[in-house]
Amino acid sequence: MSIFHSMNTTSSALTSQRLRMDVISSNMANVDTTRGKFINGEWEPYRRKTVTLQAKDNAFSGFLNQARASLDSNSYGNGVKVTRINEDNETPFKTVYDPKHPDANEDGYVQLPNVDPLREMVDLISATRSYEANVTVLNATKGMLMKSLEIGK
Repeated sequence: MSIFHSMNTTSSALTSQRLRMDVISSNMANVDTTRGKFINGEWEPYRRKTVTLQAKDNAFSGFLNQARASLDSNSYGNGVKVTRINEDNETPFKTVYDPKHPDANEDGYVQLPNVDPLREMVDLISATRSYEANVTVLNATKGMLMKSLEIGK
């Protein structure tokens, strides 16, 4: 284990949470976008996007760490990575009656994105708290490394 292992783990979490916040802000920016994708000759509203996180597992080193973990009780993680950004296909689009809207159908209804601002704000608060916690861990690790440098004085 390297002296910088915890800093590398924390930095992967910071990067992942920052991307998560970027996706959430994209969702919020497109809350009223009725022309997200052009499919089969028609415009489809913007679809909410979500981030999938997974424990980072580097090919050989992941197997080596698993083997080492089976020998000792101390097993260490390698951080986190973003595996993919998904579109929410399960939540239906909102339908609003607005016959004057340029994207209204023959009956006067407009399909709006499946983005719920309240849900996005909850996700944003969660990502922000996680980011802040990882900054605290990074600062604590940096402080311990600085104190260890003072031992030689």
